[in-house]
This record gives sequence, structure tokens and C-alpha cells, in this order.
Amino acid sequence: MATSKRQTEGAGLARYTYRLRVSSTAGTALLAEWDRCRWIWNECVAKSRTVHAHNRAHPDDKLACGPAQLDRMLTEARAATPWLREGASVPQQQIIRDFAKSRSKALKDINKRLPMRQRAGMPRHKKKREALPTLNYTQRGFRLKGGCLHLAGGIALTVVWSRELPATPSSVRVYRDAVGHWCASFVVAAEAQPFPETGAVLGVDWGVKETATTTSNTHDLPHPQHGRKAQAKLTRYDRMTARRRPKKGQAGSKGYREAKKERAKAYAKIARQRQDTARKWAKRVVRDHDAIAVEDFRPKFLAKTSMARKAADAAIGATKTALIEMCRKHRRDIRLVNPAHTTMDCAACGARTKHALPLSERTYTCTACGAVSPRDKNSARVMLVRAGLNPAGAEGVRPPGAPLPEAA
Repeated sequence: MATSKRQTEGAGLARYTYRLRVSSTAGTALLAEWDRCRWIWNECVAKSRTVHAHNRAHPDDKLACGPAQLDRMLTEARAATPWLREGASVPQQQIIRDFAKSRSKALKDINKRLPMRQRAGMPRHKKKREALPTLNYTQRGFRLKGGCLHLAGGIALTVVWSRELPATPSSVRVYRDAVGHWCASFVVAAEAQPFPETGAVLGVDWGVKETATTTSNTHDLPHPQHGRKAQAKLTRYDRMTARRRPKKGQAGSKGYREAKKERAKAYAKIARQRQDTARKWAKRVVRDHDAIAVEDFRPKFLAKTSMARKAADAAIGATKTALIEMCRKHRRDIRLVNPAHTTMDCAACGARTKHALPLSERTYTCTACGAVSPRDKNSARVMLVRAGLNPAGAEGVRPPGAPLPEAA
């Protein structure tokens, strides 16, 4: 079945993804292009490590390994290697750009002396059996004609157009996912689609019992539990894959590859369900509110707690991303609030408890003003106060025509 998705990439850009129908000839050509690009990536990794070893041994005679040096290396390799010259130059140049960006990010984190767990790792070799094919083409490397995608090198692909592109794409990424489906992801200029003003504001607090608790009872997002509903199937495929896993250095059997494919299908379905739930909820929230105060919550630390599985199934990060993207698309005011002490502060008077509340205590009682409310609802109202929205009532309705105050 054809699928497509839209994902905002910063200001003014959007990504549209479509399934591809790939013939055996086109599939062979794509894999051949990927083999060349993967070889170039591995050569860049080897070059980077050689330069690093030389610079450590000879600090007075340092060498560079930037995009200019790698481009020169590619030019020499294409001139000396007929097999490499048979492929298109555009994806090969783009793989060097990707490598340079990845290496630059790792070096920047090293220079900042970030802890190891927060650093981006240096680029590593791409193994044939593990790396998924990914080819990037700029505007001069592809064209759309007759509903088909024509890539440099004479590769023609049929696109399953589930919706029309709103503008001419500036680039395209052709890749194969873990299930084995080929997809084309186009980057186009996005146009804002503002909603009419409603005069309402909303505070959002993330959690595990409920994915999102808001100041409006009608906009709360209960935990969908997509992963828990499919847990029996996931466990079966995990065990099947573990039984058939080959020994180190050996090629996987046909049964192992089939088990991996079925396992990937199950996880891909859960990911689609989570994304669909998040986008539908975000669309409803953005349509009904002019400004939204969102807890700037990073759920990564939950992976080390006893709530790891339930937190992962809640997909807090994906839901937060969907809400931010929807606000940008429809020109709504979204404000990210520091989550520190939001469970300890009183939304009514601003007083702070002297100790953190245990998770088992689900009702917040203020010792200063005596206000009593559900813990998550109080946190959602604290988001509004910290964002400077200060609603007139629990539902966050402003007087007609009143301007939105700036966040403090």
C-alpha cells in the first residue's frame, strides 16, 4: 500500500516521502550505485584515520581532511577506477558531504569536551550486510517526468503518488528501509497554512500514565499502548531472530533474513501507529489554540529506569516533535518551558514544596495556599505561568482581542 508522510525540516522546508515501485533492473542499478557510494564512504573513513594518526605523530606537520581534500581524492579515484566512473557523480559527491558533516559534528563535540555519552561518534565503516542503501541527489541529479523519477545514470523509478508535491523539489533521497521497501523522500519549499485565531492557550505536561496532560480535559492524550498490544507478536519475532542468528563472520541464512524482515515489519507498523496518533492529536491541539506552552522534556533518561518499556511505548519524543512541527506549519505560537521543579511548584500561588514528590503521590496539595489538584494538571498549569501566558481560567480562554503576552 502506498504511504506518504510530511515532516517539517526547519523554516520553509518540508519533506514528502513516497513508496517506489522498483523493477529488477532498476533495483540492480540502485544497489550498484550504493556499492560505489559505500566504497567511497569507507575510503573517507580510512583517509580520516590516516590523517589523524599522522597528526598525532607529527604535530608540527598537520594534514587536513576536509571536503576539499576528499573531493580531490574522489576525482583521482574516478580517473583511475573505471568501475567507480560508471556511476553517477552526484550521489558520490553527496556521500562525501554527508561524511564531512558527520566528522565535523564529532570533532566539534570533542573540542567542547562533552561527556562520552553525549558525543556524536566518529564515522565508521559501512558494512555490506548491515548498512541500508541510501542515495542523495541534488537538483541536477534527478528529474520528474511522466510520473516517474529519473535518476542520474539512467535509472527510472515509478513513484506511488499518494499526494501531489506542492512545489518543485530541490533534492531527493532514495533509500531502502529495514522491511525492504524502496522510498523516495523529496525536499520542497513549504508554505504556511495559518489557522484562524481562537483566543485560547494551552499548557502541556508529558508523562507515562498519560502521554500528554493538558490544561484542557478534552485535549489530554491517553497512553495509546500500541507496543503493548503487539507485544506477543514482537516477542515471537525476537525469539525467532535470536534462534537463527548466525555466528560472527558467517552469512545469515534465508530463515534468518525472513525472520528479520517480519520483525522489521512489526516494528514499522508500531512506529506508523505512534506517528499517526501523535499527528492527529497535534493537529487537533494546534487547530483549537493560539499559543501552546510545552514542557521541554527529554525522555532519554527514562531508558535507564523501570519505566523504560512503557515510556518508549508512549513515544513522548515523537509526539513532542509532531506538535512543534504542526505549530510551525500553521503559524501557532509554541513556547518550550524548562521542566525543572514543575512538579514541585504551585500553579496558583507559585510556592514550591521543600521536597520532591514521589511518583506514587498523584495529587498535589499546596501547603501555602491550600490548592488541591491532580499532579499532572498542576504541572500543565505551571507551564502556562512560566511561559507568560497566564490564562484567565482553567481552560485558558483569554478576553476577546487581548494580545498574547511575551514569555518572561
